[in-house]
Amino acid sequence: MPTFEAEARFRREYAKLTQGEREQFRVARIKFVTGLRAGRVSSSLRIKRVQGTTDVYEMTWAPDGRATFRYGDAVRLRSSYRLAPCRRPRYLR
Repeated sequence: MPTFEAEARFRREYAKLTQGEREQFRVARIKFVTGLRAGRVSSSLRIKRVQGTTDVYEMTWAPDGRATFRYGDAVRLRSSYRLAPCRRPRYLR
């Protein structure tokens, strides 16, 4: 079962999101976790590895809705991931 560990960067970026952006992120996270449990994550989240990295991935659910994450060590002896919402680029604000 997937678990979630919020890093300091996540908490900082999440605090900057509007209520609507938080709701969009919550829905995307539920879809992501549901997919991990089922063994197949929805293609609507457009998950891909971040270019130039070996262990950072991003999922995108809207033009201004994006989060990066890593698959990490098990938390409480279960599979885990770490998500960090990304702020919208200035030109999208």
